[in-house]
Amino acid sequence: MKVFTMGVHVLDVLVRPVEEIPEGQGATLVEDIRMTAAGTAGGTALTLAKLGAGVRSAGAIGTDPTGDMLVQLLNRAGIDTEFLVRRTDTATSASVLPIRPNGDRPSLHLLGANITYGLDDVPWEALAEATHLHLGGPELIGVDTATRILSYAKEHGVVTSVDLLAPGVLGSFEQIEAALPYVDHFLPNEDQVLGFTGEDDLLTGARKVLAAGVGVVAVTRGGDGALVVSADGAEPVPAFVVDVVDTTGCGDAFSAGYLRGIGLGRTPSDAAVLGSAAAALVAQGLGSDHGDFDLAAADAFASSAKSHA
Repeated sequence: MKVFTMGVHVLDVLVRPVEEIPEGQGATLVEDIRMTAAGTAGGTALTLAKLGAGVRSAGAIGTDPTGDMLVQLLNRAGIDTEFLVRRTDTATSASVLPIRPNGDRPSLHLLGANITYGLDDVPWEALAEATHLHLGGPELIGVDTATRILSYAKEHGVVTSVDLLAPGVLGSFEQIEAALPYVDHFLPNEDQVLGFTGEDDLLTGARKVLAAGVGVVAVTRGGDGALVVSADGAEPVPAFVVDVVDTTGCGDAFSAGYLRGIGLGRTPSDAAVLGSAAAALVAQGLGSDHGDFDLAAADAFASSAKSHA
C-alpha cells in the first residue's frame, strides 16, 4: 500500500489539562505540553505509517521553524516529506489545543500555508504511481483544484479518499459536490455530513453524498462509533470503550485505520472496525501520534476490547 496523504498539515501544540485560562497575567501549572504533526493529511499519515503503509505527504507549509519541526516529526515517523512544498511568505499552519480533563479540545488555529496549495504543486507523476490518495481538507484548496487532483488519480487507477477539515456550520454542498464523483471513500464526521449536505438526518445526508457519486461514506460519530453507508445499505460500527485522554487526531486515526483495512482487501465495515480501533488507541494519550502500536496490535485490540453497545 503506497499512500499519498495530500492537503492539510498542521503542527499541534497541546496543553493538558486545562480547565480554564488564567485571567490577566496569571499562570497555572499543567501536566503535559507536547508538539505533534497533525491535520487531515498529516495526522492520517502518522497512523497509516504505524499500520504498515508506505506514506508520502504532499501539501504546503512555511519555511519557518514551525515547518522545520513539522517535517522533522513526520520524518521521524517514517513518512516521506519530499513533496511538501515550502512557502517563504506564508507561515506553517499550527494549532494550540488546551485539552480539557474530559478529553475535549477547543482549538486556536492558524490556517497558514495550507490554503495556498495548488495544481502547480502537485507531483503528478509520483501520484500516478501510488495505490491510494487521501485528500484531507479539499474545501481549503477549492473544489475545482480538488476535483482535478482526484479525477487524475482515478484516471490512473489510484483509490481515492477524502476527509474534511471545516466544521459543518461552515460547509455547503457546493464546496464539495463537483469532486464527489471521483471519491471512492468519503470519511467525514457527523457534524460535517449534516452541515455540508444541509440535511437534518445523518443517513439522509450520507445518501445525498452517495447519490453525487461517492462509493462509500464512513462517518465518524465520536463515542457513538461510525456509520458505514453504501449502495448495499447502512451498517453501524461501535466505538471501543477506553479511558479518553485527548480526542485530538482520533478522526484522522479512524481514516488511517479504515484506509489500511481497505488496502488489505477488507470490507468497508471491517475496515471501519480497524479505524475505530486505531482511534481508540490514539485517544488514550496526548496528540495525533500517541500510541506505540502496529497493525497486529490494532487488530488484537479490536478483537479483545469491549465496545459500546
